[in-house]
Amino acid sequence: MRGITETLTERRINIKELTSKEKLFCMLYAAGREPAEAAEKAGYIFAEKNGLKLLKRESIREEISRLQKQRKNESHTLCQGYYRLAFGCISDAVRLLFTEELTEKDIGQMNLFNVSEIKRKKGGDIEIKFFDRLKALDRLSEIILSDEEKSENSIFSAIEKGARALEGEALE
Repeated sequence: MRGITETLTERRINIKELTSKEKLFCMLYAAGREPAEAAEKAGYIFAEKNGLKLLKRESIREEISRLQKQRKNESHTLCQGYYRLAFGCISDAVRLLFTEELTEKDIGQMNLFNVSEIKRKKGGDIEIKFFDRLKALDRLSEIILSDEEKSENSIFSAIEKGARALEGEALE
C-alpha cells in the first residue's frame, strides 16, 4: 500500500507546474552547472542532496532537456549569423554602388546582411560600411571554443560521478 501511495505522490509532483526556484535550478543546470552548484545558486539548502533529488524528477529532466535544446538552437543561430558576417559576399553591395536605376524589388532581393551602414552624401555619392569580419571571426571562435569546453566538462563530470559511485558514495 505504501508503494502505491508513494507512486501517486511522485506522479502528482511530476505533473505539477515547476516553482520559480525549480525553474531557476533547471536554467542553471542546463547552462552547464553541476547539480549541487545549480541547487545552491537557486537557493536550496543541502544543495548536493537536493540537486540530485531534483534531477530524479521527470518534470525537472524534461525542463532541462527543453532548455538545453533551446540553448543549442540559439548557439547554432548565433554561429550562422557570425559566419555570414565573416564570410559573406559583398557583390550585392558593390552592385548597389554602381547601378544607377534600382527598383525596390531589386533592392529587396539583394543580400546586404553584412552591411552595417549605407549613407548618401550631398554630392549623390553612396558610402557603404561593412561589419568587421575579424570581430565576427573572433566571436565565432569564442562560441565554438565555449561549446567544446562545455562538452568536455560534461564528459569529465560523468566520469567523476561514475568514479564516486564506484567508491561507494551513493547517489540518491
